[in-house]
Amino acid sequence: MFTTRPEILGTFGVVTSTHWLASAAGMAMLERGGNAFDAAVAAGFVLQIVEPHLVGPSGEVPIILYSAQTQKTEVLCGQGVTPQAATIEAYKALDLDLVPGSGLLAAVVPGAFDAWMVLLRDHGSMKLRDVMEPAIHYARHGHPLLPRVANTIKDNADFFAKEWPTSAATWLPGGIAPEAKKLFCNPVLADSYQRIVDEAEAAGGNREATIEKARDAFYRGFVAEAIDRFCRQTEAMDTSGRRHKGLLTGDDMAGWSATYEVPLTYDYHGWTVAKTGPWGQGPVFLQTLALLKKLDIAAMKPDSPEFIHTVTEAMKLAFADREVYYGDPDFVDVPMEALLSDAYSDQRRALITNEASMELRPGTIPGFEAQLKTAMSQVRYAGASGDIAPGAGEPTMAHLRTEKRGDTVHIDVIDKWGNMVSATPSGGWLQSSPVIPELGFALNTRAQMFWLEPGLPASMAPLKRPRTTLTPSLALYEGKPRLVFGTPGGDQQDQWQLAMFLRRVHHGLNLQESIDLPLFHTMHFPSSFYPREAIPGRLVVEESFGRETIDALKARGHDVEIVPQWSVGRLTAAERDPDGILRAAATPRLMQAYAIGR
Repeated sequence: MFTTRPEILGTFGVVTSTHWLASAAGMAMLERGGNAFDAAVAAGFVLQIVEPHLVGPSGEVPIILYSAQTQKTEVLCGQGVTPQAATIEAYKALDLDLVPGSGLLAAVVPGAFDAWMVLLRDHGSMKLRDVMEPAIHYARHGHPLLPRVANTIKDNADFFAKEWPTSAATWLPGGIAPEAKKLFCNPVLADSYQRIVDEAEAAGGNREATIEKARDAFYRGFVAEAIDRFCRQTEAMDTSGRRHKGLLTGDDMAGWSATYEVPLTYDYHGWTVAKTGPWGQGPVFLQTLALLKKLDIAAMKPDSPEFIHTVTEAMKLAFADREVYYGDPDFVDVPMEALLSDAYSDQRRALITNEASMELRPGTIPGFEAQLKTAMSQVRYAGASGDIAPGAGEPTMAHLRTEKRGDTVHIDVIDKWGNMVSATPSGGWLQSSPVIPELGFALNTRAQMFWLEPGLPASMAPLKRPRTTLTPSLALYEGKPRLVFGTPGGDQQDQWQLAMFLRRVHHGLNLQESIDLPLFHTMHFPSSFYPREAIPGRLVVEESFGRETIDALKARGHDVEIVPQWSVGRLTAAERDPDGILRAAATPRLMQAYAIGR
């Protein structure tokens, strides 16, 4: 079939990400003798600079990796936890019934920096200065500003000037919104990262010791001190319409570090898909596979009404379970074994009919009945929508009604040795929270994922991981690591990934073909972001599916929202064939993701 660009083929290495400069930085590490882990770290830091409306230095990152040396597939959790002071009572005392989607109250411990450092220390081969130099260069000397970044800054300019003056100083140099495709610099952030590198090297020691000193500078040194001071001294406007101080402290940062975990996996038609645990939404992907496993997906054309309808109805069921059962397993009992069992999936599969469901239908797991009742009581159905305060929630592509669309970033890397990385960095975007003036970046707002209602797996509690939407993927075929893939997109991440994966597995399409076909997603279940609304039966489809397919979906009862072609999803993917050929692809949507390889 015709594709917008070729599927990249090579044997030396492939890097694909949501921005060409990040892909190029990653490839540069491979060319200099680095491995996939070095490349991923370099790309991850560059994305903070060139896509600041989607990710920042205080964000988080879940990473799934395969090490050819250890022959292990692991999850590296770069998701920070809530402050020690973050109790339901603390928020209720402020007369809040939801955690604000912007400002300081929603900040958790920044997790990405430590995760990147741990990945570099344990699996990389290059020095700290080498992998951070590209990001420091672009922050200090400038990068061509993406039109969507310029538009995001412009949209928030008045709010920054009035309420977040430190953000205005960073993003409105000279009081003027920057122009798209002109060089934009963040010298304060460049200085912060350069100081980390300089302090780490000045302490002496080998490569690993330098990385450890960098971790200290961020979590127990000048970065943590500036964050602590800013949260205690600053009252910032947020989506509640009021000003609040933050709860995050230096002690919270000093007590946390990134951790390794065994991935959650599911076997599907010869493939084994690895995902994060239920502190992310990754198990939704696995639950949907369990529902589809006994259906003849291969007999459905990959862009047909039957394919779209069947996959959508299965996803509705899996996402309904997410609302009831998913949370940080260090705090709550998540019945994952039952949710992925054949008996449970068989029972749930029977609910998929030829008609679109208009109900949120989580399953019942014995012993969780009270939790089910509480979760269902929290569902908010969307009514007439008004404007939300600047910075609210995660600026996902779900609605496509403003230039704030697009969210998060993604990186996939495979090197010549067979090392693989899939990472989905997010959080700390420029519209999330006011810039900390000494550091040049804002805090994250990931605590907005929590409920302020007791009795739910995603209820607020101190030192707890939010249930995020971030969900990188790694898949093995016949037991051998084969494929890494992912996308930004909030609640849509696993939906777009699933369409691509099924097309690759069942229809024999290559990576670029699977990505280029029209995409779809449902908004039937509660959003993970402020104000947490659900739109029953809503199915968003790209117009390129064609009138006949769209009419067929409407006939089945879907509330279809038609959006422009090439406007949904930001997928990237990389694959390693058994003979060593490497493949990579990136979406043409938004005109910035790029795959590189040789």
